[in-house]
Amino acid sequence: MKKVLIANRGEIALRIMRCCRDMGIGTVAVYSTADRELKHVRLADEAVCIGPPQSTDSYLNIPALISAAEITDADAIHPGYGFLSENADFAERVESSGFTFIGPTGSVIRLMGDKVSAIREMRAAGVPCVPGSDGPLGSDPSTNLKLANDIGYPIIIKAAGGGGGRGMRVVRSDDELIESIELTKAEAGAAFNNDVVYMEKFLEKPRHVEFQVLADTHGNAIHLGERDCSMQRRHQKVVEEAPAPGITQEQRDLMGARCVDACKRLGYRGAGTFEFLYENGEFYFIEMNTRVQVEHPVTEMITGVDIVKEQLRVAAGEPLGYKQEDIRIKGHAVECRINAEDPETFMPSPGLVEQFHPPGGLGVRVDSHIYNGYRVPPYYDSMIGKLIVHGNSRATAVARMRGALSEAFIVGIKTNIPLLAAIMADENFAQGETDIHYLEKKLGIS
Repeated sequence: MKKVLIANRGEIALRIMRCCRDMGIGTVAVYSTADRELKHVRLADEAVCIGPPQSTDSYLNIPALISAAEITDADAIHPGYGFLSENADFAERVESSGFTFIGPTGSVIRLMGDKVSAIREMRAAGVPCVPGSDGPLGSDPSTNLKLANDIGYPIIIKAAGGGGGRGMRVVRSDDELIESIELTKAEAGAAFNNDVVYMEKFLEKPRHVEFQVLADTHGNAIHLGERDCSMQRRHQKVVEEAPAPGITQEQRDLMGARCVDACKRLGYRGAGTFEFLYENGEFYFIEMNTRVQVEHPVTEMITGVDIVKEQLRVAAGEPLGYKQEDIRIKGHAVECRINAEDPETFMPSPGLVEQFHPPGGLGVRVDSHIYNGYRVPPYYDSMIGKLIVHGNSRATAVARMRGALSEAFIVGIKTNIPLLAAIMADENFAQGETDIHYLEKKLGIS
């Protein structure tokens, strides 16, 4: 592999570019007309404009991305996260056009991207799942009412093709069920062009715990332990950490092995994440992300494994650089997502970054594409960086994060740093006693 086209923008594009540079691989940046001043665009070996600011005309424009790879003689395409990273049609188009897709095959992406088929596959692999309908809901009201009562309220209606917190509706009684199913189907059809929905037991106070896996094309697969991503707002992660508080080594070994077995069953390749709800000592599979995660740095910090590097090595046909016995968890890591948004209203805050001074010190990592004079555009996700810290213990890591946030200096736009600082000072968070609903309750969001 001599040259990689990075089909993304922002901090993840910069992260991939840096890794390629370390490995002696050439890079091609693609950008919209709103992104010509992005840092990785300036630093990449080559750069190609692929369209106007709107994502549908640029970063989601498959023909434009393929053309950019063709004219620059790229060998492979790395999708990053978001945009087309979990689009099976894109993965197949990349491969059929003669390029290497840095990720799993299109068939695996399609299988695991549909929540219903993913749950079926995981049940077959022996991975514990949330009690539910075990398939799409039909149109017969009496059948659906009986199913809901058999599972036991509260239940949640979910879109099979959903993601990003959309296509979900909690139901607490028979009176709400039929209308909720129809509303979720309509929402799913409009948002995902797929109106298939299914039913699951709604867990009242679960934590979000996910396992990072890596697999190659030679039949090898390993896990890198788990992360806790319970601090969420509107189903969007705000703070992540690794390892997850309260998870024992026995639980880690058991669930990690099940995830590894599932990878082998799927014929998986590259990096992936199995996401679970965790309540009362039990894990329940909810979905698999067939890409690198936003929060992958916390796992890198506690294991020393460069996840993006392993993605590139596997895509080039090499075996994984690690065996399971090589993986040792050291210390604790915490990540805060820094967004260009009002910390109270959460409205996006695009504009000119007049001054930016990142924090530093032992165990502090900043993954960000912004710089003094950079203008945050209004067209994309509001995340402008990630602040990651590592310490010998969770208490040390949390204290280090408090200090790092106090040093983070961004002038010209509003950010969510005050909210992140409040989370780090929260007593329940400090004790590791929060669930996926905690932040919204703290903020007074229903």
